[in-house]
Amino acid sequence: MSAARLHSAPERSIVLVGLMGAGKSTVGRRLAQRLRLPFVDSDEEIEQAAGLSVAEIFERYGEGHFRDGERRVIARLIEGRRKVIATGGGAFMNEETRALILDRATAIWLDADIGVLAGRVARRPGARPLLKGQDPKVALTALAEKRNPIYALAPIHVRSEPLPHSAAVEAILRALA
Repeated sequence: MSAARLHSAPERSIVLVGLMGAGKSTVGRRLAQRLRLPFVDSDEEIEQAAGLSVAEIFERYGEGHFRDGERRVIARLIEGRRKVIATGGGAFMNEETRALILDRATAIWLDADIGVLAGRVARRPGARPLLKGQDPKVALTALAEKRNPIYALAPIHVRSEPLPHSAAVEAILRALA
């Protein structure tokens, strides 16, 4: 595979899905840079549109309201010019959002061991509404049991190992080639 082909921009936007802490935002930024595409974090876009943090939206309006806004934002992002999009951990669980992503973008499941995820989310306490008041390992294990079969519907599956994020970026570039 030529280097030019490996690093050329894909024809469709790339949407990273997976559990919180998998590295979707960090890996997504680096992947976008390598592919010379814009990067967008759907949670940041939701926060800008709402004028509230994700945690505040959950607290004030509940998860259902948040997921509805998330679906609308992701639909808008996919319709625009090609980019790398990092989604929140629950975005792909919404059937309508998932169908849109699978139909109009290249979905990549960024996966990691529970211990790796728990270590990463511990660095940002309070930023993860679904972990509020819970042991991260226990909560993430329960989420993984429910969500991993759905994440597995993404056509590309990349492991996020406890290595520099550049290793995940390289794995994604190989998978895209």
